[in-house]
Amino acid sequence: MIAHIRDNDINVHNVTVLRGGDAVLDVDFYPYLGDVPHDVASVTKSITSTLVGIAVDEGLIESVDVPVLSFFPDVDLDSPSERLDRLTLRHLLTMTSGFCSDFAGGEAQLDAMRQSDDAVRFMLNQPLLHEPGEHFAYCSGASQLLSAVVTEATGVNAEAYAESRLFGPLGIEEVIWPTDPQGNNTGWGDLFIRPTDLAKIGQLFLQRGEWEGERLVSEAWVDEATMQQVADGEEGYGFRWWVPNSLPGLYEGRGRGGQRLVVWPQQELVVVMIGSGFDPGELGGFIVEALTSEGPLPADPEADARLREQIALAASPPPPGPTAPLPAAARSVSGHRYTFSPNEVGLAAFRFDFDGGDEATFTLTLDSPRSQEFGDRVTTVGLDGRYRITPSSRFDLPVAARGYWEDEQTFRFDYDEFANNHLYDIAIRFNGDEAVLTLSEGTGLFDVTVEATRDEP
Repeated sequence: MIAHIRDNDINVHNVTVLRGGDAVLDVDFYPYLGDVPHDVASVTKSITSTLVGIAVDEGLIESVDVPVLSFFPDVDLDSPSERLDRLTLRHLLTMTSGFCSDFAGGEAQLDAMRQSDDAVRFMLNQPLLHEPGEHFAYCSGASQLLSAVVTEATGVNAEAYAESRLFGPLGIEEVIWPTDPQGNNTGWGDLFIRPTDLAKIGQLFLQRGEWEGERLVSEAWVDEATMQQVADGEEGYGFRWWVPNSLPGLYEGRGRGGQRLVVWPQQELVVVMIGSGFDPGELGGFIVEALTSEGPLPADPEADARLREQIALAASPPPPGPTAPLPAAARSVSGHRYTFSPNEVGLAAFRFDFDGGDEATFTLTLDSPRSQEFGDRVTTVGLDGRYRITPSSRFDLPVAARGYWEDEQTFRFDYDEFANNHLYDIAIRFNGDEAVLTLSEGTGLFDVTVEATRDEP
């Protein structure tokens, strides 16, 4: 599997495998080295659900059949749906709230919610398109209501509650979990956590909520959350856990770009996969094929040495290649700022600085209410085929960048916000004072083409 990922340049960052509670694989793929938390996207939903379960276990939430409005008596509603009184936590947990009809509509709603000044009020003012409990539709905005419920029920936000009830007892010391303007953590996604720490949460569920002799989550919640509550075609869905049904007993948290937290009790197996745009099923086949025994295998020093060698190679940068001479366009554009035309992804301006060596400097100016990213990002770009890594992404997390002149007028580069779960393939074609940027985001969020004009000196 490791060689397959490397040979085919699959954009995987880490694969961690636990079996029987033991770590049998923890492999990082360059440029991600496991030393910073990674955005696990919608796997966050499974963590948010777990915190709701702990609050139920502690009696802070009476049950999952409590009306959602009971947690928000003071929220000012403009024209609430008449169905809203019948909306319960169970409906939020099982993606049957009625707020959404399909995935595309749910994602558009999420974008609008993220740009609002009050996510809870925004969601509760949305029309319920279906009677709660009658229609399954993936709806991320409903997860923000679950996060706010945790805050209202416990008196602290989801991250603080997790620190005392989940992350802390598991020894998870560093996470990044953004909040909305009211201080509620983003229950729908954007939890940043190391893959080995995410595997601990999977192991906790494999052990039916017990960790080192301490009960963190009730067995009843583990069972109910990870069983099929509703159907989505041939797959099932529990309380923010997917139940594929193709492998009996297996359940998983899923996130954009291939993020996975897989638990398979029948095989005593926990698998974490993170990256920025890959097919987890392709890797899962290797893992299932390797399940050759229900007990420990005999020692095999040679196989162990080969595995260690592959792990070391996966984490190692490639050797630098030759640096091609810069075209005339590089000298012409170097040091000049280009302003983008209005666009939906918040690109404001850019500038390149080429000094004739094996590196360039790329300054990107953002003005994005959608992602709440503003200001300059200064990134070093390798011109010798080797990434340069700069702490210039969101939350000062690293960006890896490398590029080359595709022709006399076009500079193409990989802009890999690997911890932020974004890989951008960017090409900028220069023509006098004009430039056209073409950008493709590797996890499928968007592809855009934006024109830019050189600023007056």
